[in-house]
Amino acid sequence: MDLSTGINPNGWQDGMQKAMPPASTWARLPEDEDGLHRAACDYYGANDLLPVAGSQAAIQAIPKLRPKCNVAVLAPSYNEHAHAWIRAGHQVNLICAEQLHTAIDDHDVVVVVNPNNPTGVCFDVETLLGWHQRLASRGGCLIVDEAFMDSTPAHSLAAYSHTEGLIVLRSLGKFFGLAGARVGFVLAARKSLNLLAQELGPWTINGPARWLAEKALSDRIWQVAMREKLQRQSLRLHGLLNDRQLAPDGGSTLFQSIVTEQALLIHQQLAQQGILTRLFEATTQSLPRLRFGLPANEPEWQRLQKALLELDIPLMELTA
Repeated sequence: MDLSTGINPNGWQDGMQKAMPPASTWARLPEDEDGLHRAACDYYGANDLLPVAGSQAAIQAIPKLRPKCNVAVLAPSYNEHAHAWIRAGHQVNLICAEQLHTAIDDHDVVVVVNPNNPTGVCFDVETLLGWHQRLASRGGCLIVDEAFMDSTPAHSLAAYSHTEGLIVLRSLGKFFGLAGARVGFVLAARKSLNLLAQELGPWTINGPARWLAEKALSDRIWQVAMREKLQRQSLRLHGLLNDRQLAPDGGSTLFQSIVTEQALLIHQQLAQQGILTRLFEATTQSLPRLRFGLPANEPEWQRLQKALLELDIPLMELTA
């Protein structure tokens, strides 16, 4: 039972069962005029965007588009951000959420994940736009990874992504549960999109995946129902952990995370029962953390509850 990914375990399955990509999507090269661009712009509320092979492709390519500079990356967060900027030769500083506001003026690029993974911290639109203005006024850039934003679209910066110095990353991997399709989007000003397109080259997404993505992004009925369902499931997971005195320190509609010195031991004991969680080891920025994704069905919920009750750890040691 894999609870380590934060991927929606009940993703856009109905749409895939009702309709499969036509044979032509396998026989032809991907075409930009297949409706995906318009569907994505409508869904995100963005002026323009670039489809990419998952947001990971953009995370690796964007650092290559700037001269060597000072980069602040929110920590803890998705590790690939810092890794990509370091690999491209930039000076990278890991900054905790509480220190970001004062760190803006000392860096040329600031990278945040919003809502953050794994802490669940969510920055409000006004704060982020203020940071963007401070960066853009001197040629800097704010990059916002919104991989977990789909359940709370009102907090997205997609509508502002056409302005220079702002790049927003989105993906179909988490909310839609289509991680294997490798479909993501970069929302930014046209000049930035053109540079990134040149770096990545043509046909970054295969034809069948583009077809599925367009259908999923256009399925408004499923999206509304899933947002409501995930809210209920997230509250259930929060309560289940809290009942075991594993009070969540943060989370989103797709995961809950706990901070405890016993994170490794809990992770190992659950793994011995065939339940995978995501372990974040202690760093200078944070204590050990364990992230739990959502079970897929009622038998899995019951299995998780039973496993938590069987943890061999004194209750007074569970929370940090």
